[in-house]
Amino acid sequence: MGNYADSPRMTLRLVIYGRVQGVYFRESMRREAQNLAVAGWVRNRTDGAVEALVHGETAVVDAIVRWARRGPERAHVERVEIKPEEGAYSSFEVIR
Repeated sequence: MGNYADSPRMTLRLVIYGRVQGVYFRESMRREAQNLAVAGWVRNRTDGAVEALVHGETAVVDAIVRWARRGPERAHVERVEIKPEEGAYSSFEVIR
């Protein structure tokens, strides 16, 4: 990673649909985000989807989006909706 100040950064909101709850998705995404140095959060939604806000250097945000399209081993991701967001985060957490 380069200097924080001159690295292009982005924030995206992801809504992940499919068999994504009860398959260790949130904790797996937290671990992947930590490995990639992505900040933000992930949570289950009442409609059965998983929602995440991811923030970081463009390359690592792209990498977590690619991961979200697959998810952990037991997940079956049908689609991922992606929207640009505002905001900066310094850590990644599972929220309820």
